[in-house]
Amino acid sequence: MDSVSPNILALVALGVGLGLIPLVAVTTTAFLKIAIVLFLLRNALGTQQTPPNLILYGVAIVLTIYVSAPLIGNVYGTLTNPAIDYRAIEGWQAAGRDVQGPIRDHLSRFTSPDEREFFSAATEKLWAKEGIAGADPDSLVILIPSFVVSELTRAFEIGFLLYLPFIAIDLLISNVLMAMGMTMVSPLVISVPFKLLLFVLIDGWVRLLHGLVLSYG
Repeated sequence: MDSVSPNILALVALGVGLGLIPLVAVTTTAFLKIAIVLFLLRNALGTQQTPPNLILYGVAIVLTIYVSAPLIGNVYGTLTNPAIDYRAIEGWQAAGRDVQGPIRDHLSRFTSPDEREFFSAATEKLWAKEGIAGADPDSLVILIPSFVVSELTRAFEIGFLLYLPFIAIDLLISNVLMAMGMTMVSPLVISVPFKLLLFVLIDGWVRLLHGLVLSYG
């Protein structure tokens, strides 16, 4: 019975780890910012459900895998270390400790220092004294929320810049329709084709996706 117990614990750890993969992927990779920017772009264009959610998520996943390829390689190399024995719970603990290094380095590159300072200071007010000792600015418990907030900020900054030219088109079309007395015509009916034309003429998809990828260079 004692020999079976470590295997059961290892299987439980594996199940928990697999269940947390989506959460880890969203909160520690470029997926968060890329997905938000793509959805904000669709709203700015006013094209309702075109492209559909599945397409936007697919594009975000593909770009995230490309951008995160070095991180994925480092994590995979760590997890496939022959010295780690996954038949025991100690092996899973060792793998968890080793894999934190590449993730920590990745998050540190794209985390705002101000956010790291905020969450480090907030631990002193919110956490018990026993927990504060292990919450240094380079720990994952500080880096992950700092990274999430930093990515959200950058995503909405990009979204704001994307909205500006399309808002100008909406205002122009609305004023033209009012001047012509066509108040019964919805401005969206006229402005959406012009938005699409502008986006195509400036090669918008290529410029946007290239910019998102290079933002992680």
